[in-house]
Amino acid sequence: MEFSSKLIEKAVNEIAQLPGIGKRSALRLVLHLLKQPKEQTDFLSLALTNMRADIKYCISCHNISDSEICEICANPNRNHQIICVVEDIRDVMAIEGTGQFRGVYHVLGGKISPIEGVGPSQLKIGPLVEKVKSGKVLEVIFALSSTMEGDTTNFYIYKQIVGSAVVMSTIARGIAVGDELEYADEVTLGRSILHRIPFDKSFKNN
Repeated sequence: MEFSSKLIEKAVNEIAQLPGIGKRSALRLVLHLLKQPKEQTDFLSLALTNMRADIKYCISCHNISDSEICEICANPNRNHQIICVVEDIRDVMAIEGTGQFRGVYHVLGGKISPIEGVGPSQLKIGPLVEKVKSGKVLEVIFALSSTMEGDTTNFYIYKQIVGSAVVMSTIARGIAVGDELEYADEVTLGRSILHRIPFDKSFKNN
């Protein structure tokens, strides 16, 4: 792709590094921005700069937040004795969109994947185990994607807390095997949360 401007080329190359965006899509976005008032580009640049500089991670659940404690964890109307374990912020947003869950979350920051070099020590598994051992948690819901990596991560955590008094459950398999949580429709995902099953039954029957 030939560019008549090095400035355009640089902008296209940077945007093309975003997931799912090739150079042609990046070029369309750049040309669109050029047609807009300069203020719009300034607002976009400022929003991205502020996000990168000021974003925080909740010290309780490790969700992305504007403050040290996210709005979900700070909400006294949430049931802090029920913890839903998810991979990342996208899964929190997907489950919140169903309106069916009133507990809190624990964001692992990924899944165990030896192929990608991700081990348990690189995830927020330790803080979850500590929460359970504190005796303040009644139920842990495993809501990772139904992939091999997700199942491996679920089982690893299960083995870490199996001796505790906490109830362990997993979302019902209304989510197809191999599917990522963020792509499930809200009705299916909501029913999966409501009709969750004991975790040990989820693998003993396999």
